[in-house]
Amino acid sequence: KKICIGCNYANMIRELEGKLEGKIQQTCPFCRHLLPKSQAESEQNLMKRVEANDPVAVCEMGVMCYNKGDYKGAFGYLTKAAGLG
Repeated sequence: KKICIGCNYANMIRELEGKLEGKIQQTCPFCRHLLPKSQAESEQNLMKRVEANDPVAVCEMGVMCYNKGDYKGAFGYLTKAAGLG
């Protein structure tokens, strides 16, 4: 998923103003959910997107598998991502 620079900037301003007032935590500029606090939580969020057939998440999962040396799994995820668009 991609957002425009203006939307990202507006989110950064909203976060900055909230931090100055002490009431807003850092959020994703796209979905506004709180950012993950650990690698495990980040991977769990990624798997949710993979299960929803998000092509960007499926591709990212393929790259993660490739970097870990799981070439067969990487091929499967990357092929699926290409099919999804």
